[in-house]
Amino acid sequence: MADINTHQLVAKKGFLDIEVDPTIDLFAEIEKLKKEKNAIVLAHYYQEPDIQDVADYIGDSLGLAQKAQSTDADIIVFAGVHFMAETAKILNADKKVLLPDLNAGCSLSDSAPPALFKAFRDKYPDHIVITYINCSAGMKALSDIICTSSNAQKIVESLPPDQKIIFAPDKNLGAWINKQTGRNMLLWNGACMVHEIFSLEKITRLKVRHPEAKVLAHPECEEPVLAVADYIGSTTGILKYAQNSPAKEFIVVTEAGILHQMQKSNPEKTFIPAPPNNACACNDCPYMKLNTLEKLYLCMKYELPEITMPEDLRVAAKKPIERMLEISAKYGL
Repeated sequence: MADINTHQLVAKKGFLDIEVDPTIDLFAEIEKLKKEKNAIVLAHYYQEPDIQDVADYIGDSLGLAQKAQSTDADIIVFAGVHFMAETAKILNADKKVLLPDLNAGCSLSDSAPPALFKAFRDKYPDHIVITYINCSAGMKALSDIICTSSNAQKIVESLPPDQKIIFAPDKNLGAWINKQTGRNMLLWNGACMVHEIFSLEKITRLKVRHPEAKVLAHPECEEPVLAVADYIGSTTGILKYAQNSPAKEFIVVTEAGILHQMQKSNPEKTFIPAPPNNACACNDCPYMKLNTLEKLYLCMKYELPEITMPEDLRVAAKKPIERMLEISAKYGL
C-alpha cells in the first residue's frame, strides 16, 4: 500500500478528507492506478457521470455482483453504496475491496436491521426468505436466496407455487412481484426513500406536456406510480427498453444518474427525469452522490477505506448470493 502522510490524511467519519491538487488529470491518474495495482472500478448506474465514464464496468446490482464474482483483479474499487461493496467482498475473500466513501449507505438497507428481521423471520419457520440485494451482510446471512430487481420475479417463479415466502426488505418491489406472479409473499415493511417520493401528480403533468413520452419506472416505486408506467423494470431493463423502443421521449422514474447512460446510448432521444414530491427538479440518491471522482482517486491511491467483515458472516452471507447467481445463470439473466 502507498505510504500515507498522516499530516495530510484525515479520517473523518470513515472517509478520506484530503485536498486534491486541482491541476491533476484525475481520469489519467485513475487509469494509471488501475494498471499499477491491477484494480478494477465497478460503478452503479446511479453514480455521477464522471465516475461512470472512468469505470471499467457499469451496471445494476445483478450485473455488478456477477462482475465482482468473475474478475481477476487484485483490487475491486466499488463506486456505489456500502451494501454493494460488501457484496463484492462476500464473493471475494482474497481480494481487497474499496469504497470511496464509507458513509455511502442506503435507506432501504437501513430499513431492515438484522436483529429485528431475525425476530420476524423466526415467527414463520415454514417460510423461505428471499431478500433483495439492497441490504446488509447481516441480512444476507439470514436469507435463503438473494435477488435483484432484474431477477426477482424469475427467482420467485422458480420455487413451488405452494412454497411460503418472506420477501424483504422492499415492500414495493415485493408487492409488484406478488401482482406479477399471483403469489402472496409476506412482506417486510421497508422502502427506498428515493423511489418513494416520486410525485404522481407531477408525473401526470409531465405526461400532459409530453403526450408521446413513455413512462419507465423502477419496481421500487409505489403502486400508484407504477400504475401509470408503460414499462416497469430494473435499471438495466429500463436502459434496454429505451434503446429498443421507437419512442423519442421518455419520462424516467428512477434515480437520475441513469440518464447519463441513457443519453449516451440514445443521443437522438429525450429523457426527462421524473420529479419528486419536493422542490427539486429530479430525484438524486444522496448516498450514491457521496462518491466523487476525487474520492475515487484518493481511495485507489491510498487503498482506503477498505471493506472487511468477520469470516463467519462472509461465509453465511455468500450462500444465498451464490444461490441467486445459480438461478440467474439457469435462466440466462
